[in-house]
Amino acid sequence: MNSVGGGNIGMIKNSVVRYFSRKRSVNVRKINPKVPFPEAASISHSLYNIIKQHGPLNVSSTWNYAKESTIGGLNSKTHMKIMLKWMRGRKMLKLFCNQVGSSKKFLHCTLPEEPHADQSKVLPELNIPARKPSIKRKKQQQ
Repeated sequence: MNSVGGGNIGMIKNSVVRYFSRKRSVNVRKINPKVPFPEAASISHSLYNIIKQHGPLNVSSTWNYAKESTIGGLNSKTHMKIMLKWMRGRKMLKLFCNQVGSSKKFLHCTLPEEPHADQSKVLPELNIPARKPSIKRKKQQQ
């Protein structure tokens, strides 16, 4: 009799080929902003303020607000997309997906700000009673 065991090997081969044929995700930390750093910092500050004022925005809405505010140094919508990626790499923005039915919307939002050191001093301290130290008993030798 002929044993058929090649089916499992074929399935493994297909899954390995599919796994290695995927594109790697973009390393957003290495994005080149295409402008000198001081100019990139001022553009990103302006974009950050737009997104912070108007809430989570998609790329086209961000571009419309950026055109209205005439950000200096921003050349095109493509350049703005590069700057948004650069800002995500620097942990200034977060990209999340809002799925409604079969359509998806990708929105940029600002990260929640951490409380500053001087604000933590203002908060009242909690009075938590200290626990009694646990006493380990030695086993009595018999």
